[in-house]
Order: sequence, then structure tokens, then C-alpha cells
Amino acid sequence: MSDASINTTGAQTQIGDAGFGDYFALLKPRVMSLVVFTALVGLLAAPVGVHPVIGFAAILFIAVGGGASGALNMWWDADIDRIMKRTKGRPIPAGKITEGEAFAFGMTLSVMSVIMLALASNFVAAGLLAFTIFFYVVIYSMWLKRWTPQNIVIGGAAGAFPPMIGWAVATGGISVESVLMFTLIFMWTPPHFWALCLFMKSDYENAGVPMLTVTHGRRATRTHILVYTILLAPIAVGTAFTSIGGPIYLAVALLLNALFLKGAWDIWRRDEVQAEADKYRTEKKVFALSLFYLFGHFTAILAQSALAPFGIGGW
Repeated sequence: MSDASINTTGAQTQIGDAGFGDYFALLKPRVMSLVVFTALVGLLAAPVGVHPVIGFAAILFIAVGGGASGALNMWWDADIDRIMKRTKGRPIPAGKITEGEAFAFGMTLSVMSVIMLALASNFVAAGLLAFTIFFYVVIYSMWLKRWTPQNIVIGGAAGAFPPMIGWAVATGGISVESVLMFTLIFMWTPPHFWALCLFMKSDYENAGVPMLTVTHGRRATRTHILVYTILLAPIAVGTAFTSIGGPIYLAVALLLNALFLKGAWDIWRRDEVQAEADKYRTEKKVFALSLFYLFGHFTAILAQSALAPFGIGGW
């Protein structure tokens, strides 16, 4: 069991100071915003319409479920969050909220979100949400993250489920299109996260987390980023020729994948002397591009869906 589950005494200072902002921070709002956006795209891109009230409720409960995952992740990772510069300001290591309170908060929101999504939409969507929470907390956080450098490769599936959940809300099932949206996020996650790891390596070393940069070094990580980006490109571009794609999506995909491939190539060509000389400027640039990459693809899917009823934008 993680030290985070038993080391509670050191985190119980200043608990009375916890406010709404501290509990909201437990939900990992930045990650939750990506969950909401991709789930919304999955819902709106589906070929079946959803009543606005049902759609709003579904997205709300998906967001709550995503936030619950974040709270449970912070509960489990509290011990390493206290060590890493990037995370030591989070509510638990900062002494605002105890680990027990974070666990209770996360579990309550998890159960509530799954039950309410089932009532608002269907059991397929609720089942996918429940599995997503389980996957992120148990498979990724408790098992993979501290055990294998492939943690983010396999664990990335947790962040890839939201568009499938949104699609299931509308259709009650899974399709090729929803699997493609899942695969797009799944394949994007490793190069996105490894680009971050290249200039955050010391954090993971200090915390003893076996990220690829720690176990295999930055040279191997650069190669992995290039390989995964090459594998990602045909999936992203190929989606243009499905029912959720079209000329608009194709144009966006071609541009973004060309830029992402160039960025991955630039990262691969560099050595550590060059990177340290300019303080990992290229790596940080590619990491920022990776954020826009995913947003651009899903925005294009949303645009295609919005234009479809007017007979515009499709093949």
C-alpha cells in the first residue's frame, strides 16, 4: 500500500483553513476541463440527438466523475506530491485537507457521478464512467505509475475514455467513431507527457517514480516521442474519412500532424547539451503544441458535426 494511505498525521495542519478552492483543486480542474470538452465533442458528434437538459446533466456528471478520479489520485499520491516541486502546493501536501478527507470526498463523488449518469442517460455510459474512474485510480495510480516506465502508455487510456462516454450517452453504445476518438487521445498521451518529462525529470527522480526519462534516459525518451508521433499521425488523419470527419477536419489534421511531427523530429535531433543550453526551449514548445494539437482535432470534429445538418463540410 502507498505511504499516502497511512501517513496522515503530517498532513493535518491547518485543516480548518480548507475552503471551496482547496476542494475544487482536488478535482484537478485543468484535467477535468479536457474531460468535459472531449466528452462534449463525443456527445455532439454522435448521430443521435440528445435533449439539452439530458446532455447538460450527462456532461456535468462526467465532469464530476473525472474530478473524483483526480481527488482519489491526490489521496494516493500524497506522499510523492510532498516531494515533487510541481505538486507540493496541492491541498494535501500543503496541509489544507487530510488524506482521509480527500478519500471520502473522491469516493462520494465517484459513486454519485456514476449513479446519476446512469439515471440521466444509460447504463453503458455509466459503466464506462465507472471503469474510467477505476482505471485511473487503481490501474494507473496504484499499480502502473510506480511500477513501470510504460505507466503513461497504458494509463493514458483513462484520459481517452471521455469521448466514448459522451458518445454512449447519445447512442447507448460504442462504435468505430468513438473508438477512433479514444485512440486519438490514447496515442497522443505518451508523446505529450514525455515532452513534459524531458524538462521535469528531476521531480520524478526525487520521488522515485519510474518515468521513461528516469529509467531509460532522455535519449531513449526522445526516440519514443518520435515513434509514437509517427504512429499517431495516420490515426489522426485517417479519422477524416469517417462519419465524424470531413474536409475541415482533414485540413486541420494535416496541418497539426505536420507541426507535431516536425516538433518530434526536432526533439529527437537534440542532445542534452543543446537542451540544457537553451533551457529545453524546444521541448517546452512541443509540449505547448501538443496541448493545442488535441484541442484542434476535437474542435474540428465538433465543427464538422455542427455543419452536418446543413449539408456543409461532409464528403
